[in-house]
Amino acid sequence: MLAGGRRPTGAGKASMGCEIERKFLVVNDRWLQAADGGTSIRQGYLSTAPERVVRVRLAGDLAWLTIKGLGDGAVRPEFEYPVPPADGAALLALCEPGLVEKTRYRVRHAGRTWEVDVFGGANAPLVVAEVELERADAAVELPDWVGAEVTGDPRYQNASLARHPYNRW
Repeated sequence: MLAGGRRPTGAGKASMGCEIERKFLVVNDRWLQAADGGTSIRQGYLSTAPERVVRVRLAGDLAWLTIKGLGDGAVRPEFEYPVPPADGAALLALCEPGLVEKTRYRVRHAGRTWEVDVFGGANAPLVVAEVELERADAAVELPDWVGAEVTGDPRYQNASLARHPYNRW
């Protein structure tokens, strides 16, 4: 858990779980008015095979190992485990080429917490917002700072951004 009980995507979930999220491009900076202070994230991938993505994430002074299965639209199996930060750093060194660097902000809107990722490095100036849902058909009131939905576009998955950075599109 991050300060204030916040968690990076999926952290703190039971070991067996399912991620349900929708992803959108961010079209302006009005989200900043309601954003928290942000958390610096560095992540790499031990596997980027579509049927099993294995990610190592360092977020602030915490670390996680995450395994994601093949998804169906906004829904995919996800298993996430905290690891000691030193182990996370060592695992990051074993990852495939292509590190994802971003700052994640949390923004409350219409009763939901949105995660806004401002990418750095080879993925700058990409800014993407995600909202996790309790079920795939849950209603979502979209903030005025989101634009096109990219949930089904594999180019915007972080594992893909590690291999094919945004600045090379």
